[in-house]
Amino acid sequence: MTNVNERADFDSPWKEILEAYFPQAMQFFFPETAALIDWERPYQFLNKEFQQIAREAEQGKRYADQLVKVWQIQGQELWLLIHVEIQAQKEDNFGMRMFTYNFRIFDRFDQPAISLAILCDTNREWRPSNYSYNYPNTRLDFEFGSVKLLDYEDRWEELENSNNPFATVVMAHLKTQQTRSSPAERKIWKFRLIRRLYDIGLQEQDIRNLYRFIDWVMILPKALENQFWDEFKQFEQERTMRYVTTGERIGYERGREEGKQEGEKAIILKLLKRRVGELSPEIQQRIQSLSGNQLETLGEALLDFTSMSDLLNWLESNISD
Repeated sequence: MTNVNERADFDSPWKEILEAYFPQAMQFFFPETAALIDWERPYQFLNKEFQQIAREAEQGKRYADQLVKVWQIQGQELWLLIHVEIQAQKEDNFGMRMFTYNFRIFDRFDQPAISLAILCDTNREWRPSNYSYNYPNTRLDFEFGSVKLLDYEDRWEELENSNNPFATVVMAHLKTQQTRSSPAERKIWKFRLIRRLYDIGLQEQDIRNLYRFIDWVMILPKALENQFWDEFKQFEQERTMRYVTTGERIGYERGREEGKQEGEKAIILKLLKRRVGELSPEIQQRIQSLSGNQLETLGEALLDFTSMSDLLNWLESNISD
């Protein structure tokens, strides 16, 4: 039996949440494409097919890609390629990569695909939407759909008033970015966003699914996480609801049990993979060699990591080879 902790960290919580709420994701981010789809018919995630066309992501890059087969209202089959760009900075060849995936799908499966991108970065000016070239006798202009999560900062009231699960996802993502330098403020927002799940009347499984996403992205230092759980347990007791803190325990309680079994270094490695992607054996060895004080410092610092370069810079600054 596969434990949820064994899922691929580089996929991020995005892949899990997209699978849990795919129709809601399409209706929230790409309503025009969602309107083409017959949601009464089952949709299928084409993981094996995507693996056939995907190349290994370069180390430190984090993507969450989904290739999905749906049915149009008119009855035709339709493939969708959903790409979530987790990186915190712009990527110059992004449009070319979107075109390459689209072409590989067409070449291998003789099937056109609608390509869609969700951009999670903090660069307001970076808005890739096409890949093109133009020569005297050959011209290409490939366009794809994209949404920028940063744009929702100006639509906060709309997010708060929405019952779509992806309103919560976007709020958690934005508040994680905004509180990079303020763990105490992040704790306040983490509590507020999770409490909101109860306030809007979601069912238990929806609360657990969205809690898992919020907990995954809104990482807190250990002391603040302890405070958070004390406050949250009291909240659940007052509501006479124990969706999160009973049964198969998730979040901090799960992490605390893992810590007993695996040790603090293993937890730090898991958190780093979650933040910056897969770690090479060399980097893992360097982290294994850290002292207790260095580990504690790294545990605090990794809250602000958004790429592999952040980790490498920290190691260079804090460890003497």
